[in-house]
Amino acid sequence: MNITATVVFVLLFLVITILGFVSAHWRKGDMSHLHEWGLGGRRFGSWITWFLIGGDLYTAYTFVAVPALVFGAGALGFFALPYTVLVYPMVFAILPRLWVVAHKHNYITASDFVAGRYGSPVLALAIAITGIVATMPYIALQLVGIQVVIGGLGFPAGHGLVGDLPLIIAFVILAAFTYTSGLRAPASIAVVKDLLVYITVIAMVVVIPAKLGGLGAIFAQVPKEHLLLPAIKDGNWGMQSFYATLAFGSALALMLYPHASTAVLAAKGPNTLRRNWVWLPAYSLMLGLIAMLGYMAYAGGIEKLPDLAPYFKQYGPQFAMPGLLLHYFPSWFVGVGFAAVAIGALVPAAIMSIAAANLFTRNIYKAFINPQCSVQKETDMAKLVSLVVKFGALLFIVFLPLKYAIQLQLLGGILVLQTLPAIVSGIYTRWFDAKALLLGWAVGLAWGVWAASLSGFKSSAYALHVAGQIIPAYIGLYAVIINIAVAVVATLVIRALGMANDRDATSAADYVG
Repeated sequence: MNITATVVFVLLFLVITILGFVSAHWRKGDMSHLHEWGLGGRRFGSWITWFLIGGDLYTAYTFVAVPALVFGAGALGFFALPYTVLVYPMVFAILPRLWVVAHKHNYITASDFVAGRYGSPVLALAIAITGIVATMPYIALQLVGIQVVIGGLGFPAGHGLVGDLPLIIAFVILAAFTYTSGLRAPASIAVVKDLLVYITVIAMVVVIPAKLGGLGAIFAQVPKEHLLLPAIKDGNWGMQSFYATLAFGSALALMLYPHASTAVLAAKGPNTLRRNWVWLPAYSLMLGLIAMLGYMAYAGGIEKLPDLAPYFKQYGPQFAMPGLLLHYFPSWFVGVGFAAVAIGALVPAAIMSIAAANLFTRNIYKAFINPQCSVQKETDMAKLVSLVVKFGALLFIVFLPLKYAIQLQLLGGILVLQTLPAIVSGIYTRWFDAKALLLGWAVGLAWGVWAASLSGFKSSAYALHVAGQIIPAYIGLYAVIINIAVAVVATLVIRALGMANDRDATSAADYVG
């Protein structure tokens, strides 16, 4: 047991716990209303929105998994950089318009918008279910970061009640302050989380290279096949096409996740969002430094060190970043870094559970089960569902092998991409028919699941054979192309048959602001 690191870790955890409960009184509103509990009253300004969206998208799993991927797979792990750069210009053009129309019609979720835009509760239901299913394993994966650092502190994580108890306590605390404070809790904690992450990463990229002889010495220790993607050979595009499509597809999917749209709709206004998209690439710079930690771990050979080898045997490459902290830093700073990872898990997990609860309450419970429910009942249901979602994620990680959570999250990205035609096209045009979009969603979803199943859900690549060329690409991108093609053809057929449904609760003026 690393006593010093554990004490620092616990103290920082207590700080954010207190902050989480106190947040209920920050910019106080009527918490019986769902837009107050689930969207913070839509009053978050530029700074808070910046920390909230950053804390929402750059999760604990990012800090653990990106170095792990670079450590284990090399250059492929850097796909996270171009995709976080690509995403901001796209959302700059799209999401402020969604905020404006959502504000005018009191839409809480993207599925609310779909229901109003297309006059189709069934299409909205499909989008909501997809979002919830894609989010659940994502919440579970946040626990991976906490599990790894708890193990690094000396607890036998994953081995019985004693090992899982710290994890259970962390999520009971998360459930409690999310229930009472709603989105205000992760918004306030995100500030602390980002400060800790920046301090930790900057210290690591300064201290570790100095101890390893500089960046030149680090790169000299990494073999060429780890530094570069394999070249195109004999018509097989291999990693070249997969890398590009994975980056682009991930960029398209990122802002379709329910937790991303929840953070966006909580902003004070569209200009707040635009200012954020300009400055959020600062996180991409930090992400590049985080990815470099994978090469530092490789060059340092930390998986072979006697004191760290048992951790690598249990957690594999996931222990690359925590291993660097344990080996190169004093115990008190290990506590700071591990707390950054754990708090970095709580922030997105809280937002994800709120987003899933909003979707269930608005687009399943209120739309189909209890349309006449009161404002208070609607909010109470969302609070209850947020607890159920977190409890389900906790059971998932405690009782099932970690590989299942990773495989399902891989599938989650493919699933959530199939909501793109309905949401993104709807922000700009009403040309598509709701029935056609539903058909496209079903076909894209079915093909994506089938393609992923070919590898036993262990890979997100599918190799397309065209004119003697083999083009492996991200399954989610292929699936959404099929989705859009089906929706276009089906819309043309439906309109030709005179069966189109042009109902729309919004008007052109609703998108300007």
